[in-house]
Amino acid sequence: MTLRTYQSLRNRSYLLLKRAFDVILAALGIAVLLPFLPLVAVLIKLDSRGPVFFKQERLGQNGELFTLYKLRTMVENAGGIKNPDGSCFVAKNDARLTRVGRFLRDYSLDELPQLLNILKGDMSVVGPRPDTPGAPGLDGELFQKKRLVKPGLTSLASIHGRNAIPWGERVAWELKYVDNVSWKLDLYILFKTVFLVIRREGIYSPD
Repeated sequence: MTLRTYQSLRNRSYLLLKRAFDVILAALGIAVLLPFLPLVAVLIKLDSRGPVFFKQERLGQNGELFTLYKLRTMVENAGGIKNPDGSCFVAKNDARLTRVGRFLRDYSLDELPQLLNILKGDMSVVGPRPDTPGAPGLDGELFQKKRLVKPGLTSLASIHGRNAIPWGERVAWELKYVDNVSWKLDLYILFKTVFLVIRREGIYSPD
């Protein structure tokens, strides 16, 4: 399936309105958060050496690379650790996490700089989470399908377990989203995300 075929099967007004919604929500979010960023930056720098922001290449729509932004939550040059299924290891007791970083992760605040990615058009508010170029199975047909849409800040996989579920299950939820994109589904995901963030669920991999 090509992107053109995919778009022809979906309501074009949905795509246009979704982009407008993304821009408005991202701009409002950045405006609200900007006054607090200097304080957060100081806390991150006082807690450990290293930059305030963590930057990483991710795969966007049609497989195009973009730079994803996060607030740094780990010590400098922490390196990557993988789970047995090839997904990233994200554990609450990870010694690489800083004190400030653990707090930021507990409330998903480290993800907020991705509002800039949304404003730039790299991402959407809702969509499959963006893969790193080295993620398992990226060349498969299923992953080609996943990249027909823009990656999102939150996703169907995020509200069904996030990092607490196996990689294969996450992919299955992401593909289900691609097959069923709609305003109703987007709003449902946003609604559920708010409560999951408050309850701090699914942030870490199982021990």
